[in-house]
Amino acid sequence: MDQELIHVYFMPGMAAKSTIFEKIELPKDQFEMHFLEWIIPLKNESIQSYAKRLCENIEHDNIVLVGVSFGGIMVQEMSKIIKTRKIIVVSSVKTKYELPRRMRAMRALKAYCLIPKEFQANVDKLAKFAFGKTATERIDLYRKFLYINDPSYLKWAIKQVVCWDQNKPLPNTIHIHGDKDLVFPKRYIKDCECVKGGTHIMVVNRFKWFNEHLPNLILS
Repeated sequence: MDQELIHVYFMPGMAAKSTIFEKIELPKDQFEMHFLEWIIPLKNESIQSYAKRLCENIEHDNIVLVGVSFGGIMVQEMSKIIKTRKIIVVSSVKTKYELPRRMRAMRALKAYCLIPKEFQANVDKLAKFAFGKTATERIDLYRKFLYINDPSYLKWAIKQVVCWDQNKPLPNTIHIHGDKDLVFPKRYIKDCECVKGGTHIMVVNRFKWFNEHLPNLILS
């Protein structure tokens, strides 16, 4: 009798397309990979409503959700709606307490409401405004994988990150994080599988680590 495949759904980072996972490979006799894409949020849409709409693209039961950065936050919200086997967050956070001080200050001051219009339409400037100049060190790479450059999406997404209100990590969650991540610095992160030398974009430039370790992490 053939082994039943484990369905693994991947959610990319903010505004990115699923091709960021193009070099990720899982054994085909054990896993089937599926890729999700961002959609434009409705006016004043909550993250819960948005997650529910994304779940409409899930075609299997008891799946594994893998999300990068903002995608890591989103798959956690999706797991509150559908049954999951495991949640894997990469270069992301599990609670609001793992957000860096800069983002927590943006929340307290509601600075996300003050994003200049010219920043909203420019991914380079928006990244600097929201995450600091270090976030744009590899901006050429970000441009390559840019999927949505819609001002309404970008402003909405920034707000959802800084205002995310999850207090406790969800059960059955594995967190993979690089010790050189400059967007979500490792010093704020608790209980993670640490990738030495890994940056915020390690799913792209450290794909060999994921190909080696992801299958065992899913099955563990």
